[in-house]
Amino acid sequence: MIWLNGALIEESTAEVSVFDHGLTVGDGVFETVKTMDGQAFALTRHLDRLARSAAGLGLPAPDLEEVRKGCQAVIAATPTLLGRLRITYTGGVAPLGSDRGDSPPTLAIALGAAAARPDTTAVATVRWTRNEHSAVAGLKTTSYAENVVALAHAHRQGASEALFANTAGQLCEGTGSNVFVVLGGRLLTPPLAAGCLAGVTRALVVEWCEAEEAELPYQVLREAEEVFLTSTLRDVQAVARVDDHELPAPGPVTARAMAAFAARAADDLDP
Repeated sequence: MIWLNGALIEESTAEVSVFDHGLTVGDGVFETVKTMDGQAFALTRHLDRLARSAAGLGLPAPDLEEVRKGCQAVIAATPTLLGRLRITYTGGVAPLGSDRGDSPPTLAIALGAAAARPDTTAVATVRWTRNEHSAVAGLKTTSYAENVVALAHAHRQGASEALFANTAGQLCEGTGSNVFVVLGGRLLTPPLAAGCLAGVTRALVVEWCEAEEAELPYQVLREAEEVFLTSTLRDVQAVARVDDHELPAPGPVTARAMAAFAARAADDLDP
């Protein structure tokens, strides 16, 4: 079942116009929310970020109560132990081109099954950079082609994620994750000013694990004692390899972060 523009409908009948601005030019924002046993995790934080991304893109403010209602309806109609709830909010029907039309935004919510992530993974560095000065820097937009290309490169290297530097040569983020490193026993992550997304899991790890924000050179990935990724479906995931460089995984700081996140998340589903 799909929630589309205020109604719960069968997937086979859910239709969006080929003139939808989210389809033609990527004029939209989205959120991915983890569901567990029929309950969404950190939904309020995700809805707040959806609103911030929409405002940053210049879209009308979404009705967050309607979005929450749609999420609850889809979750109830689609039983799953571990799920990926996708909220997509676009500029709606518009002329072919960058100009927006007068139609209302499109809101679509869908839920699919997700697989539990392994505790460790490998990542690849890429030659492409994030533009920390971009008009959409830090917004969770549907314009993901850059991520698709980078992630395909990572997969060819036997990795599950690609990590970007920004234009200043600083460590930034992954295609769908934030990155943390351990240096001298300190847990560090790039600041939002580096151009990375304000990840929900990132924010919780900073709060729960006393991580610090710091500008970090891209080469820190080869100097760090430990590296781990955070995202909605990864939670905290240790990195065992960066390109051809092996790392202890999980190292002691990462193991503590994994345990702390699991315990705190189990204690509060909407932190």
